[in-house]
Amino acid sequence: MLNTKILIVDDELIMRESLGGWLERDGHDIETVASGEEALEILKDTRFDILLVDIKMEGMSGLDVLRHVRENDPDVAVVMITAYGSISTAIEAMKNGAYEYLLKPFDPNELGVLIEKIIEHQAQARENLFLKEQHKDRTRFESMIGQSRPMQELFDLIKDVAPTDSTVLITGETGTGKGLAAKAIHTNSPRYEGPFVVVNCGALPEHLLESELFGYQKGAFTDAKTTKKGRLELAHGGTLFLDEIGEISMRMQIDLLRVLEDRIFYRVGGTQPIEADFRIIAATNKNLDLAIQDGTFRQDLYYRLNVISFEMPPLRDRKEDITLLAEHFLQRFSQETNRLVDRISREAIDEMMLCDWPGNVRELENAIERAVVVGKQRSILPEDLPIFSSEHHPGLLDNSLKEIEKVHIISILDRKKWNISKSAEILGIDRSTLYSKIKRYNIHRPI
Repeated sequence: MLNTKILIVDDELIMRESLGGWLERDGHDIETVASGEEALEILKDTRFDILLVDIKMEGMSGLDVLRHVRENDPDVAVVMITAYGSISTAIEAMKNGAYEYLLKPFDPNELGVLIEKIIEHQAQARENLFLKEQHKDRTRFESMIGQSRPMQELFDLIKDVAPTDSTVLITGETGTGKGLAAKAIHTNSPRYEGPFVVVNCGALPEHLLESELFGYQKGAFTDAKTTKKGRLELAHGGTLFLDEIGEISMRMQIDLLRVLEDRIFYRVGGTQPIEADFRIIAATNKNLDLAIQDGTFRQDLYYRLNVISFEMPPLRDRKEDITLLAEHFLQRFSQETNRLVDRISREAIDEMMLCDWPGNVRELENAIERAVVVGKQRSILPEDLPIFSSEHHPGLLDNSLKEIEKVHIISILDRKKWNISKSAEILGIDRSTLYSKIKRYNIHRPI
């Protein structure tokens, strides 16, 4: 373990020698200087854990040294040394960020206890920072955020899938973050230096989607003034993300199937075969099994796409992530809009936990953006949120929050067949809390 580095700043030689001798005997690394100016010079090249600074010195005062340290290295603990008649100045130093002050003359044992207290406090602060960073690593993966079990399992799956070159099919409801998951796979793959090309298959009519995907030759149609590369060609060496794959026409499905089989295609109006090397990731909010039964999606294309598949969990099934996501969006939108909104009230959090969020993370994001813009306080309040109209809580608006919570708990328990662990996980509370609420609201399991 490294010794604590302490700098003593005092214009009295006897004080420097006394302090230095006591602290060296305790095993600390000691440096001493006779003025504030010398302190600033040595601080340019050396970092100390603790500074012992006399308040009254010739030239630069101890308060000036304190201000400099607070501005440049706020983690350093500064202890001010003062005579009894300067207690008011010492108190001012405490207000300006000093850790503590010592009155002359002082007992070496008193000094030793204070130094040990500071060392323990700094060690705790470092541990807390380490744990905070670890927690951040566990709750954030690329642009996705989640501490719930479904999201942790998803992060692990993406880490396993990304290094391969297998085709991936991502399913899930609108707003669950399928695009973020696709980007995370690409970023953690060997193709991360290549392009990540996105095609929103549901946003383009068939003839435009064809030219977007395959490109076209000059003169292929009336507006084809020049030859244009398609997204397939642009994705060479990288990843092609086909969003809303369930929306493409049967004819386009046939064309895409051919590409997936041999990675060779032709531009619209072209006769020269083009070969491209890319990974395919597709996403849809449709049930492709039902689409196959309905005859609107080809089974052979489905098998080509469904090499590795996973479903994005809806927000209602990972409610313990709501607070984490809301705080992330709050920080982002308060910075973007330059508004002083930095907290979410407990009441607003409770209201958000009661909502089923049919629009998932995207709906939560929009709700926080609106709350930041329309809110009048530094803290987001329930009335700032757009989610509690009759559209979201029909028949419940005149009830108390407790009644709303009771109805919601009953709904989750029934949906999970009274599995307490799974229900508590969705509600974002622990098992004991859920048992307490069941007892408090007199909820009975149906026979």
